[in-house]
Amino acid sequence: MSPKSLSQRLLFSAVLAGAAALQAAPSHGLLLVANKQDMSLSIVDPSAGLQVAVIPEDGATGHEVAVSPDGARAFVPLYGNSGVGKAGTDGQLIRVIDLRSRAIVATIDLGRPLRPHRPVFGPKDGLLYVTTELADSVTVIDPATLAIVGSIPTGRDESHMLAISSDGRRGYTANVKSGSVSVLDLGARTLAAVIPVAPVVQHIALSTDDHWAFTADQTALRLAVIDTASESVIRSIPLPALAFGTAPTPDGKSLLVALPAAGMVAQVDLAAMRVVRTLEVPKAPQEILVRPDGAVAYVSCDSSAKVAVIDLATWKVVKLIDVGAVDDGLAWARSD
Repeated sequence: MSPKSLSQRLLFSAVLAGAAALQAAPSHGLLLVANKQDMSLSIVDPSAGLQVAVIPEDGATGHEVAVSPDGARAFVPLYGNSGVGKAGTDGQLIRVIDLRSRAIVATIDLGRPLRPHRPVFGPKDGLLYVTTELADSVTVIDPATLAIVGSIPTGRDESHMLAISSDGRRGYTANVKSGSVSVLDLGARTLAAVIPVAPVVQHIALSTDDHWAFTADQTALRLAVIDTASESVIRSIPLPALAFGTAPTPDGKSLLVALPAAGMVAQVDLAAMRVVRTLEVPKAPQEILVRPDGAVAYVSCDSSAKVAVIDLATWKVVKLIDVGAVDDGLAWARSD
């Protein structure tokens, strides 16, 4: 048996072995998946581990998705038909989807092509913050009225991804082409600092205590660690392959890292600041979402049209969920 066949068989065995554990695990919500090639949003029942609905995005491509704090609506910025820094169409719309009726109920028009990308709800003010790449900014939207209420300059181009501190005071953008992270004062809606990191960066995540920001160097096998107090890179975490999406576990002990070219997810011990284990997943893992209870991680695998479900206690892939082609952004919609 070839090493590849053996690896695939072991992964399949792990999926079967973990299925019962997945069925017993609490979920209390829905998993949403943005499918780039299919130009659709998948709604997944995490308890059953099945896609239960597909909502077309009406002729345009959304890379990312955010859910309103009450779990009622999804917001999907329509980026365009290309990747960051590549030629293609430039989106200017954000679809608003009612998750109960499973239909588009409104569209926010930004007024001009801006390539809107990463949407994040402010944890304190409830506003929607969306990176708008072509304006080197983050656009601020009132989700109740769907009105644009402000804009925050990032000071650098290709501001692609966004993370917001738990107190809602600071925003952090990963600026791909300039290889930097912008620090935004969300209250004043001003640029507070720009932190040089690497020639090219991707994605950004904050530790649960907001002490560190993590962004993936796209030119070296490392994860850059930014001290948010000093607003400087304080160290690097060596990785076995180039990183992409990252997500902390709710207990603050670990950071999960997608390694697309290697087809793996790595677990970083944040006390030791090093990779402690890796796990094989389907081809090209992109983003990671850790379920609010911290028991399970979901990983979009865009070359496979699957979401891998990882049991974090056993560190095994316990299920593979079929979704749309080139699946990417993930979001959790809570249900009461």
